[in-house]
Amino acid sequence: MRAVRLHDYHQDPVVEEVPEPTVSGPFDVVVKIGGAGVCRTDLHIIEGQWAEAMDPALPYTIGHENAGWVHEVGSAVTNVAVGDTVILHPTPTCGLCRACRAGQDMHCSESSFPGLSHDGGMAEYLLTSARACIKLDPSTQPKDVAALADAGITAYHAVRKALPLLYPGTTCVVIGAGGLGHIGVQCLSALTATRIVVVDRNADALKLAEQLGADEAVVADGAHVDAVKDLTEGLGADVVLDFVAEQGAENEGFSMTRPAGSYYVIGYGGELKVPTLDVISTERNIIGNIVGTYNELAELMVLAQAGKVTLHTKTYSLDDAVEALHDLDAGQVRGRAILVP
Repeated sequence: MRAVRLHDYHQDPVVEEVPEPTVSGPFDVVVKIGGAGVCRTDLHIIEGQWAEAMDPALPYTIGHENAGWVHEVGSAVTNVAVGDTVILHPTPTCGLCRACRAGQDMHCSESSFPGLSHDGGMAEYLLTSARACIKLDPSTQPKDVAALADAGITAYHAVRKALPLLYPGTTCVVIGAGGLGHIGVQCLSALTATRIVVVDRNADALKLAEQLGADEAVVADGAHVDAVKDLTEGLGADVVLDFVAEQGAENEGFSMTRPAGSYYVIGYGGELKVPTLDVISTERNIIGNIVGTYNELAELMVLAQAGKVTLHTKTYSLDDAVEALHDLDAGQVRGRAILVP
């Protein structure tokens, strides 16, 4: 089969032939990939930012946002069958550790991360676990939902955590209306009555955000922190969801947060520098976020299949994976890029 393989850091991956994966364990599932999301994390992987944390053996296949059809199952698999349409939680988990039993399976002590720790889904087939599979309506096209497997639940997880703070009369600022942010706007619109203010430097991204439910659009032009303050009686937002968190956005996001407000860090790559006095004197909260749980992905798919959350995508063939990565890096992708084998 063809797969997108990373041979060395700081070099483009290559599309090459590798053996198809096969079932060996009782809970193994092989999925025929119908859509694989191209994520900013893939760029960070190529840059070597995840090398120390994940220590994958090179070369390996990247791709951690995957959906498709069940191709083969292990002897103990009962939740899906060959031919089922599925989306895959990005971290197959054990189900036995304390985190799994507490419903925090994204913190499973025995989890793996296809596409980061070992072979992922930018390929024709992917080996995963029954615990990662969420069965979808057969009419669902994997390419239309694949990026919800990581970008989607990352955005949904942050919004869901913030729900108790987003009652009517509050303001939520969304920094970045790109691949994750445009999903976050839809989740906020579907689940809350908060006023949604979106900040982005790209006019097209802001226009899309308004179409998806944003109440206010603020251009990131250097005066955007003050613009947010003007919209919030000089105080700042009750909640800020930062889907950028690099190139200075992280410190601006904290500045946009009102006293006793909460700043959610979802994007990454920057460095947050906040005097501790500013934290304690204003009682602002800084909250980290990573991919959501299996149950949160299942909840998100209910919204997606009801048409309340939709992905805006640009599709590429598997052979054009490098072009897709370059387009994403150059800011030429609105929404999400999807590889279709």
